[in-house]
Amino acid sequence: MATENRIHFWRRNAKVPGRYPKDTKPKFNNLKSKKASSFHEFARSTNDAWDIDEEEDKDFLSTPAPTLSSPSRHHSTSAQQQIQADDTETGVSDRLAPPSTEALDFQDVQEEDAEYWEHVNGKVVKSSSDAHLNMSSVRSSLQKQQSLPVRAIIPLVARMSDQNASGAPPMTVREKSRLDKFKQLLASPNTDLEELRKHSWSGIPREVRPITWRLLSGYLPANKERRELVMKRKREEYFGFIEQYYHSRTDEHYKDTYRQIHIDIPRTNPLIPLFQQPAVQEVFERILFIWAIRHPASGYVQGINDLVTPFFVVFLSEFVKDVENSEVAALPLDTQRNIEADSFWCMSKLLDGIQDNYTFAQPGIQNKVKALEELVSRIDEDIHNHFKRYEVEYLQFAFRWMNNLLMRELPLRCTIRLWDTYQAETEGFTHFHLYVCSAFLIEWRKEILSMVDFQGLLMLLQNLPTIHWGNEEVGLLLAEAYRLKYMFADAPSHYKR
Repeated sequence: MATENRIHFWRRNAKVPGRYPKDTKPKFNNLKSKKASSFHEFARSTNDAWDIDEEEDKDFLSTPAPTLSSPSRHHSTSAQQQIQADDTETGVSDRLAPPSTEALDFQDVQEEDAEYWEHVNGKVVKSSSDAHLNMSSVRSSLQKQQSLPVRAIIPLVARMSDQNASGAPPMTVREKSRLDKFKQLLASPNTDLEELRKHSWSGIPREVRPITWRLLSGYLPANKERRELVMKRKREEYFGFIEQYYHSRTDEHYKDTYRQIHIDIPRTNPLIPLFQQPAVQEVFERILFIWAIRHPASGYVQGINDLVTPFFVVFLSEFVKDVENSEVAALPLDTQRNIEADSFWCMSKLLDGIQDNYTFAQPGIQNKVKALEELVSRIDEDIHNHFKRYEVEYLQFAFRWMNNLLMRELPLRCTIRLWDTYQAETEGFTHFHLYVCSAFLIEWRKEILSMVDFQGLLMLLQNLPTIHWGNEEVGLLLAEAYRLKYMFADAPSHYKR
């Protein structure tokens, strides 16, 4: 019976992310067998439901994008929702000890991530090169969106528990002391990176997060005197790549890559007005295209677009307080260029460590999903057996967790706080991420075990209710992940059966 329900669900249910509604035409063949016989077959069977048909995008390359030397000064009219963008810091019980001697403090940018499109009254512009599409194309696009599964509008305001009466984060004496410690470390002639990592594990104050991320990612050197010189050279190098390669985006060899990037950009946090600004979308297109052609082993893969957003938001916060409601095109040109170049280099440093996630057949993700299955079978046998009983495969929900580093599961503010710790860990985006995913799964133990059918389990796992999460929840998640790592990382006999 479970098998029949499972087959029926995958073939018929239009509400599952990655599945087409019944009245839309998929671009891949339905699987004939109960299980995918190969990883490629599974990937095809779970194509993004928001893909746009070839016909709707066949002419977007014909309109040249604006040149970088004169960025467009469009003013977005979609920023109707007022969003709090200030950081918050809260504490967590001292019984959950991080690697440092301090209790967990928390820092985040108050931004909400939203994965799904909503019904719209007007056209959502994908980039400035898309601005001249005719009205029939717009109507076709809207009709397609309206045929997709309906999703509730996700609130983009910060949680009240993370705010004081004025909406600004309170600064306690202890938090001020931590900020002073960061400033002291960063001001030294040669920053002690190990000490900086230790203090960053429990959250980085917003005021020093941009420079701290540049250092921890390996983009800037520890020597203070060399930083400006290195940063100037790397920024010039990036824009040299733009001048050398960006014009080739319409060439036959690269047009498919650029087309996919062009389609994916509007999906990046679609309900946050910041990411719907044409100037921001142009920045993302350039970053992703240049990275893709410089890494031919993987090229551009869906999901990489999400990895730009935390860096972009953090570096933008150096220049504006209200990040989500800021008009990027109104910033000085040099400021825009610096944010773009720094985002490119830091994203590149991150992807250097996880590139096997995006090469052919994505072996890195397959190995991580398998490792997650083995780890959960040791940590919580009840959950593992529950999945087996109802024939839920880990790949069906954990693929996205690995491909997008949980960015589709958590609000953006939580991702930024999570990445504070990932960058403080030696192998944060690879090894430690496995334990975070395990802790994240166990967090929903009660809800998982209460679901007694394949459909309910998969819908839960692909739509976990984290929209109201903040620093405290992320801190507890990280503390549990650290505990699991301490117990299992160096104990192979506990890690595998």
